[in-house]
Amino acid sequence: MPPTDLSLQIQLHPFPDGDAVASALAQAVADDLRAALATRGQASIALSGGTTPRRFLQALSRQPLDWANVTVTLVDERWVPDDHERSNARLVKQHLLQHEAAAARFVPLHRATDTPEAALAEVGAALPASLDVVVLGMGGDGHTASFFPGGDRLADAMDPAATVPVLPMRAPGAGEPRITLTLPMLRDAGRLYLHIEGGEKRQVLQQALSGHGIGAGYPIRGLLQGLRAPLQVYLAQ
Repeated sequence: MPPTDLSLQIQLHPFPDGDAVASALAQAVADDLRAALATRGQASIALSGGTTPRRFLQALSRQPLDWANVTVTLVDERWVPDDHERSNARLVKQHLLQHEAAAARFVPLHRATDTPEAALAEVGAALPASLDVVVLGMGGDGHTASFFPGGDRLADAMDPAATVPVLPMRAPGAGEPRITLTLPMLRDAGRLYLHIEGGEKRQVLQQALSGHGIGAGYPIRGLLQGLRAPLQVYLAQ
């Protein structure tokens, strides 16, 4: 039986370059945050690391909204201090928590413990119960969040029935030990985005959607299979 094509699980928003996609994504995310603020008086967002989101974070930082009532956290984190060059918290502090967004409340995932396991309860208790917006990235190996191929807790983290918000992850392609939001935290967000740039990433996504060959094992495919609403894919060509 051929694999299921998951193309209906995404809504694709293509843009000509990185600046254009960063600007459009920042506007869309800001609109989502404003809607949550208007409804509840507060809003929450989880962001990804890497090099791709820098321009988006900078654009988002200048969006006028009630940042003092916005909680910002991370999709995942390397188990390194917040001032480490590979820290996602450092990235967010440098590129988002400036200008208008300086007033936001930031909840990091890293704690001053030797391992992520030692901090799971503390991190989980500090996170919002649910998220209004999640912005994911994707690696060339098809990972998203810290759902890495070969990850030691991959099945647990991607379990649709998981009852914990975060889990540790170690994998050959992950470098340091990591901590990651689990699938239900991502799936149940008010709006879920994927931000990718370049032909290579688009090809990885297409392989994951088709389920043919190596794409059948990409963690991003597992995420798509577990979603209840289409993933909003913002893509720079």
